[in-house]
Amino acid sequence: MRETETRLAPIPILRGRRILLGVTGSIAAYKAADLASKLTQAGAQVDVMLSRAAEQFVSPLTFRSVTGGLVHGEDDLWGEQGHVLHVELAQRADLLLIAPATANTLAKLAHGLADGLIPLAALAVQCPLLVAPAMDAGMYQHPAVQANVELLRQRGVRFAGPDLGRMASGLQGLGRLVEPEHLIGHIRLALGAEGPLRGRKVVVTAGGTQEAVDAVRVLTNRSSGKQGYALAQAALDRGADVLLISAPATLPVPVGAQLVHVTSADEMQAAVMEAVAGADALLMAAAVADFRPARPSEAKLKKADGVPEIELEATIDILKAVAEQRQKKGGLAVLVGFAAESEALEANASRKLTEKGLDLIVANDITADRAGFEADTNLVTLIEADGSLQQLPLMSKVEVAERVLERVEDLLGVTRSGG
Repeated sequence: MRETETRLAPIPILRGRRILLGVTGSIAAYKAADLASKLTQAGAQVDVMLSRAAEQFVSPLTFRSVTGGLVHGEDDLWGEQGHVLHVELAQRADLLLIAPATANTLAKLAHGLADGLIPLAALAVQCPLLVAPAMDAGMYQHPAVQANVELLRQRGVRFAGPDLGRMASGLQGLGRLVEPEHLIGHIRLALGAEGPLRGRKVVVTAGGTQEAVDAVRVLTNRSSGKQGYALAQAALDRGADVLLISAPATLPVPVGAQLVHVTSADEMQAAVMEAVAGADALLMAAAVADFRPARPSEAKLKKADGVPEIELEATIDILKAVAEQRQKKGGLAVLVGFAAESEALEANASRKLTEKGLDLIVANDITADRAGFEADTNLVTLIEADGSLQQLPLMSKVEVAERVLERVEDLLGVTRSGG
């Protein structure tokens, strides 16, 4: 690994899970090797099956090198364990992913053909089946291929892609294999579908709002949205239906989340008040501006006109509005707030918890090293309505999200599996 490369951080839902990866004969097979490497880095155990055609593009040695495990080819079906190999692989898999899946492979899956290791395993698995098609422009939209796709969907097969883009032939169109990072999102969605929050609606806000000063300038804050996006992903990993209300951010949207773009505090408030109807939990991680210009200019303020005097006014208190609505109309079982403090962390956060009727508040010290805005790590204290307090050590925002969602599960009264 070159010094400029970074390893993929462990992903909780992938830790110890067995991914059975079937690779078929497409030039996109090279991406499957990258995917196998990333899954292994993330903590998954990857078993690989190569079709004979796939071996023309990528060698078994490549996959053995990036996974450290065994790689099975068509000839293995005729070895000493050949008559049970596909059953053994299928029975221990938590997910079967076929990527890339050619048009020929889709036809075999749709019609139950069993002329190779991969289609045999597909008939034997009891776990979710995720298919990532890859084929040249025009082929995916062919009526025969679309009929096979529809038949597989009706049977519960999940699809990732394909994407639009340039093909190896030079043509542009629909048929590119989904990129490995995005494929991992589909894998997480499939593995978490039956999680403890299945059937629950979770609303997450993220990012820092922007309040207009003039036609080009805004008042904002340093929030990157990383913690909110991590919370949305953690909820998806638990099977929740996730609505992510995000102020401007440059982060990839978690696969499976419904995204609502907002800019200002007013837009955030309108989106939140509409979203919480029928929701089970609201995680208000967004850094909403406390103040905004009272009279923003419709034109750009000119430097030549001198330094402007900008009068500020308070923005709406979204959490307070949600708490009041909940008190009047009920619903929304769990309300979680966040407090970014530079002093008297526990006292200020506890006051916010009480004043706004929260069930849980996540307080973080923005003066701490490697914590708070823009950082990949956070140092937080969890405070609940009954006064209980849990100080967490410095950890990644992904790990913080896991801890917060565990508490949300407890507050919702759901049962977690032992795994």
